[in-house]
Amino acid sequence: MSEGKLTANAEAISQLVDSIHEERSEKHRPHLGPSQLGRTCNRYLWLSFRWACLASFNGRMKRLFRRGHREEETIIADLKKIGIDVRGEQTRLSFAPHVSGSIDAVAYAGVPGDMKTPYLLEFKTHSKRSFDELVRVGVKKAKPEHVVQMQCYLKGMKLKGAIYIAVCKDDDRMHCEVVEYDEHVATQYLERAVRIVSADRMPEPISADPAWRDCKWCDAKDLCHTTKLTKEVNCRTCCHSTPTQAGDWHCARWDASVPTEHQRTGCDSHTLHPDLVPWPIKDGHGDWSAVYVVDGIDVINGEDGYKSSEMIANAALCASGVADEWRDKFPGVRVVG
Repeated sequence: MSEGKLTANAEAISQLVDSIHEERSEKHRPHLGPSQLGRTCNRYLWLSFRWACLASFNGRMKRLFRRGHREEETIIADLKKIGIDVRGEQTRLSFAPHVSGSIDAVAYAGVPGDMKTPYLLEFKTHSKRSFDELVRVGVKKAKPEHVVQMQCYLKGMKLKGAIYIAVCKDDDRMHCEVVEYDEHVATQYLERAVRIVSADRMPEPISADPAWRDCKWCDAKDLCHTTKLTKEVNCRTCCHSTPTQAGDWHCARWDASVPTEHQRTGCDSHTLHPDLVPWPIKDGHGDWSAVYVVDGIDVINGEDGYKSSEMIANAALCASGVADEWRDKFPGVRVVG
């Protein structure tokens, strides 16, 4: 055996694995779901539904989410082994246009102490700190957003109760508790969802203070409190598109329904929604453009002016006149930063 020095770079393995997960792009979900409705801020839910902000996670967090998804399969397998009739994994429910979600599963029979009654099953993984609090105060106090999620699903499935099953990721402890159906809570939050997806204008924030507990770690914090400018160019951040009661999105520019995958990229006529920019708006320049006042200068955004991606990249340059000079000299040149 050779006595040469081993050259393997073991430390690089975790970095490379994380990089693989980080390269996997996140996608906006097309609907507003019960898993989101427990969030306290109407503005965040509107921005999320409008695809105006997108959560960004590093490789480690994405691996952690994967572990949580895999835990569901493990829990279901264990429940079946103890005689519980578990079915309906990932059954999809539609509550209203643009409001839908998927349940984890249903225990149709075999639950200890109530063998013949069906129960909604909700599975969650927790860190040790979160799990300890859950055990101490119960799910209603520790995770009210999870309770809202279960109440909406209970209404959709017409069930009387749910069993919340939590697993601690640190030591594999399991905590189970029953949550009874509350018609008032379910109706209240689903009606709230309908109001949010139907709103053309952005709701008020829950707080004007970025240090507020619900704002501090919010995915929309920068947009809401600092830049006031979305970084996302897609059909839902465009002022020409509208969610319909048929459950799709209609584009006024092309007078057509826009498929979900096409919504993700938008078109060259994209014009930023006035609530997603920090600039005052003036009367439009044509039907398919907007005039925004940037640093005191009128700048056309849309089909007849600067692309939304250019406005997001460097609105001040678009307003300076320098960009106009370059565009005159070199047709097709774009502002990128």
